[in-house]
Amino acid sequence: MHSNLWIFIWRRKLSFLLVVSGLVLFGLWTWAILIDTTAPQPSGPFSSTERLQQQQQQEQATGYQQVHIIQKLIAQANRVLRAERLKDNAAEKVLSPVQRLGNVRFLRPTQAKKAPLPISESYLFEQERLKILEQQQRQRNAGMEELNANAEDERMLSSAERQTQYEHELQRMGVPVVAGIGPDGPRAPAERLVHLDLKGAPPKISFLKQLLPMLRALGATGLLIEYEDMFPYSGALQPLAAHNAYKEDELRDFLECAALHGLSVMPLVQTFGHMEYVLKLSGFEQLRELAESPQSICPSQPQSMALLEQMLTQVIELHLQCLGHATQSSAVPLAPIRFTHIHIGCDEVQRMGECSTCRQRLRSELFLSHVVSLAHFIRRQWPQLGVVIWDDQLRSMSLSELQHSQVGSYVEPMVWVYASDIYHFIQPQLWDTYAKVFPSAWTASAFKGAFGESLLVPPLQHHLENNIRWLAVIAKEGGRFARGLRGLALTGWQRYDHFAVLCELLPVGIPSLMTSLSTVAKGYFSTNPRDNELLRVLQCVFQPDSRRSGRPWLELHPNAHHSQLFAVCSYPGHMVFKYALRLFDKLAEIGIYLQQTRDQSAWLSDYNVRHNFSSPLRVRELTARTPMLIEELRAMAREAQQLLWEVYDEYTVTEFVEQHIYPTIAALQRQLAIGETLLQRRTWPQRPLPLALKLQEDMGLLTNQQQQQQ
Repeated sequence: MHSNLWIFIWRRKLSFLLVVSGLVLFGLWTWAILIDTTAPQPSGPFSSTERLQQQQQQEQATGYQQVHIIQKLIAQANRVLRAERLKDNAAEKVLSPVQRLGNVRFLRPTQAKKAPLPISESYLFEQERLKILEQQQRQRNAGMEELNANAEDERMLSSAERQTQYEHELQRMGVPVVAGIGPDGPRAPAERLVHLDLKGAPPKISFLKQLLPMLRALGATGLLIEYEDMFPYSGALQPLAAHNAYKEDELRDFLECAALHGLSVMPLVQTFGHMEYVLKLSGFEQLRELAESPQSICPSQPQSMALLEQMLTQVIELHLQCLGHATQSSAVPLAPIRFTHIHIGCDEVQRMGECSTCRQRLRSELFLSHVVSLAHFIRRQWPQLGVVIWDDQLRSMSLSELQHSQVGSYVEPMVWVYASDIYHFIQPQLWDTYAKVFPSAWTASAFKGAFGESLLVPPLQHHLENNIRWLAVIAKEGGRFARGLRGLALTGWQRYDHFAVLCELLPVGIPSLMTSLSTVAKGYFSTNPRDNELLRVLQCVFQPDSRRSGRPWLELHPNAHHSQLFAVCSYPGHMVFKYALRLFDKLAEIGIYLQQTRDQSAWLSDYNVRHNFSSPLRVRELTARTPMLIEELRAMAREAQQLLWEVYDEYTVTEFVEQHIYPTIAALQRQLAIGETLLQRRTWPQRPLPLALKLQEDMGLLTNQQQQQQ
């Protein structure tokens, strides 16, 4: 028993020595602290300053005393450990590989002898190390200003690195990169308006009210509402309202709901061009600039100004009633809206200065005098309202013409460009001209209805790039104006004009709207999904984990209309968006099928049809899928009716189906009828086939008889 204990102690002798040395050091350290804390404090009539200085000197002396004691203790421990190591080395040289002590047999380990650890990695503490640490601390305290300057440089460097990483992440996500736009870039525009184009396809008020909290949550400050024939005109103007126009109570309810969400309202009433919804009607056609075109009103006729004043009065009065500043007979709502500006349109006046009276004046003079007259009427009747117009008719005018008309004292232009190259349309010289004429201005981008008259799904990436580039332009050009640029309006057109078919529906454009709006409201596109409000507001269940998948949470591509992210969201109208994507893919599939069977095949071409000459086996093979595709489109038409009914009335639903689905069904039915005609023939003529004389005449080709006569 005792021999085993001695063997254990002998093998662990260094460990025991280290433990004993540690206990001794801890005891000495405790004793030094007790001496310091129990030292008597001097007393006497010292001032607070002297007492503080004395206390600091005492603390400094105590610190040096403690350091001196520690240094002596460490030196003593080092000497003891070195002596023990020398004894061990000497004993190892004397002992043989195998030794015996009584009945106990000692075996040396067979593994190779380890080299002694370097001093920096051993347990030995050197006095020089403490001295170096003290000297480094003095250098830190003495060079604090230099360190602060270096820290500032590091912050600047990290900002550049953050911008580089930010742009790299944008490229991975497919989001356009614009120089100067990022987390450390310029501030967001003060006003962010969302354009609601209601002409000819009015969403239900219940659906529009669901959008308001989403718009507010993503940073919208107001609405730009273009009513056209959806406004409930009354009296002599009642024919201007469509049969499915909003009721006055519905409109009041919506405007008050917008006020509850803190959104301002800017109504838009066209007063020069885009007057088709008025001038197309019997009783108003005499006010056209040209009899054959209802596009623009004639500014030279006195009845034109009287009509426009009545239209503006009805629209403004209804909004002022909701604001609470209308006449005494008006009802005051519970939540007044912010109504500070009215937009009077005046864009794309295509037929101007062409009637006999207008030809006697310059086009610029006609336009400016008409705009100033309307603005003067509004300012005289409602001096609290500002007047806004589209800017495109001003771009070709000179600085002297604009200044001479004093239009800058009456209106504020809204500069609109929907392409990516904004400076291609609005050059720096034009910005300078605008700044010299107008104290302030607005800008306008697009989230749908700008890249195709009859698109089904908006190209999200193109619209996002347009909005990001507007942020850079606003930051650069806003300083030119005395009062700056007021803000940005995100337009979403429903039709290109009154006679055009539908553009992308509003529910289908919501992903594009929300992505662009959140970017404009923040001043840049946030690549961090936790910082970007899109996932929360659109109620997306997608949980990004780039560490596992290696893919970004949002992926946009130039040739794609959407990102897979929006397929897992449940915002109002999300079912319509997903349906539009499926319909787009199905129509593209059928379009390729029709092209291949009609234009690229050798048995269903126009030549085969004209001559009724084809192979029955090939015709049956080419038209085998046609009945199935017709049934699929009919099913999708019924689905469209069911989904769109939650957003639109029956007229808009029917128009959508007739515009997008019925033409393809009709094309498939024509192909099927052509195939049935070709299959009815049982005998065919010998070649060459008879010449089609009418075709030769239509193309101006000479017949054989004409060639012989020549």
